[in-house]
Amino acid sequence: MSEPLSQHYREILKGLGENPEREGLLDTPKRAAKAMQYLCHGYQQSLEEIVNGALFESDNDEMVIVKDIELYSLCEHHLLPFIGKAHVAYIPTGKVLGLSKVARIVDMYARRLQIQENLTKQIADAIARVTKAAGVAVVIEAKHMCMMMRGVEKQNSVMSSSVMLGAFRESCNTRHEFLQLIGRNS
Repeated sequence: MSEPLSQHYREILKGLGENPEREGLLDTPKRAAKAMQYLCHGYQQSLEEIVNGALFESDNDEMVIVKDIELYSLCEHHLLPFIGKAHVAYIPTGKVLGLSKVARIVDMYARRLQIQENLTKQIADAIARVTKAAGVAVVIEAKHMCMMMRGVEKQNSVMSSSVMLGAFRESCNTRHEFLQLIGRNS
């Protein structure tokens, strides 16, 4: 754990008018630093490590979808969480990606300071790069605490973002099939 990070949290507590020496806050700077390091551990991961060679020969050229992948990230503007789910699809061209690797790729990028729009694109680009798929589609739906807990305080708002690459961008039918299969009307 990073001692300087812990010290910064101590200063934040002081800046808020709190006494970091009071019983309930004594270990808070260390706990907060440890939590932040965990929430941002995606910076210590690489796409190559995550995939770890888990590409398998396949003659399947039909859409592969992993939907409802829960994700937890931190808004880079306010350092507040956004929580939601990702739906990821690709059309293989000779190789398929190990199933758990799709979720691990989502987690790697989500565990960095983010905005949802960039997260969606990073996931799509990574899946495309690894699989060399004929097309990749990613839809993310998330609730943002920066919008719910502060600012406009809208509790029921959900942000949706999508990136369509290759066949999903070029073919309305392919895009429509994906949206239908994840339960979204196109």
